Amino acid sequence: MLASQGSPSNWRKSSYSGNGPTCVEVADTLHRIHVRDTQNRSLGHLSFPSSDWTSLLGALRDGETTQ
Repeated sequence: MLASQGSPSNWRKSSYSGNGPTCVEVADTLHRIHVRDTQNRSLGHLSFPSSDWTSLLGALRDGETTQ
């Protein structure tokens, strides 16, 4: 995971954010997924390898937790 300052142009609001004030936006590039706080866009974003993002989403869907 790297904090990035350059920004992709294809940001979209997460479908899980609903209409509330606590939203995240995601963007895809060739091999990375980028995530940022909608209310604090100027603070930058986090970047993850696509494979790590896919693993995270799978673990969340399966109800896995870390202890």
